[in-house]
Amino acid sequence: QVQLVESGGGLVQAGDSLRLSCTPSGRTFSSYVMGWFRQAPGKEREFVSSIRRSGSSKNYADSVKGRFTISRDNAKSTVYLLMDSLKPEDTAVYYCAASYYLSTNYDTPAEYNYWGQGTQVTVSS
Repeated sequence: QVQLVESGGGLVQAGDSLRLSCTPSGRTFSSYVMGWFRQAPGKEREFVSSIRRSGSSKNYADSVKGRFTISRDNAKSTVYLLMDSLKPEDTAVYYCAASYYLSTNYDTPAEYNYWGQGTQVTVSS
C-alpha cells in the first residue's frame, strides 16, 4: 500500500509564499509521475501541476503558471510545490498524487493511482 505524506500548508497573507512537500512510500520514487491538485469548498478537484519521472518535464495550470514551481528530489524521494505570490483564490485543500500509469498529460485525477490526505492552504486578503 502506497502512502503519500504531505506537509507545508498553513495560513498566509496575499503575496506570501509557501512550500508544500510530499513523500510517497512503497515503490521507487523515480517510477512515479507526481502531481498536485487542489479542491476549494464547493468546487471540483482541479489540476495544479505535474512533474515527470526524471523531472525534465513540468506542467502547470494556467491559473498558477509563473507563480508556482514544482520540483522533485529523487534522492530524497520528495516532490515540492513552491507557491509564490499567493492569492486568496489559491485557498484550497492541496493534494499530492502519484502515478505509475503511462499517460499523456497527467492533468486529470483519473491518471493518478495514489493520493495524499490533503493539506489546507488558506490565503487571506
